Amino acid sequence: MALRSLLNPLKGTNLWVLHSQSGLGACAVLSSPVQVRGYAKKVAVKGKGKGVVKDVLKGPEVCKDPVKLTTHAVGVNVYKQGEDPPLKPKEEYPEWLFHLDLGPIKKLSELDPESHEYWKQLRKEHMWRFNRLHKGKKF
Repeated sequence: MALRSLLNPLKGTNLWVLHSQSGLGACAVLSSPVQVRGYAKKVAVKGKGKGVVKDVLKGPEVCKDPVKLTTHAVGVNVYKQGEDPPLKPKEEYPEWLFHLDLGPIKKLSELDPESHEYWKQLRKEHMWRFNRLHKGKKF
């Protein structure tokens, strides 16, 4: 009791009272506060309202001119300057370009199991399934 009454003015500091078998108490006073970890403080936003309105990035303008759409390859020019290249006659393009399969992806049941495309598609579907399964909540 006497020890506690002596240490009463030290409230607010980190105080450790150690008891021994002989009944004598030892005291250790730590001057530095104990560090407690927590979430970082939220940064205060300066300005009016709840937050500053951000500028929304706009995508490229959509061309709706039917004449330009039929005479130029719209969207092919990736540079800021310059124009889209004009379309050439069909004879100037290679023949394989017109035989590309642009339809939906074929199902595994439609492909031959001995073909390279079958195994490539099987691998893709396995990766999609694996990613879908690991996307859920964990225990």
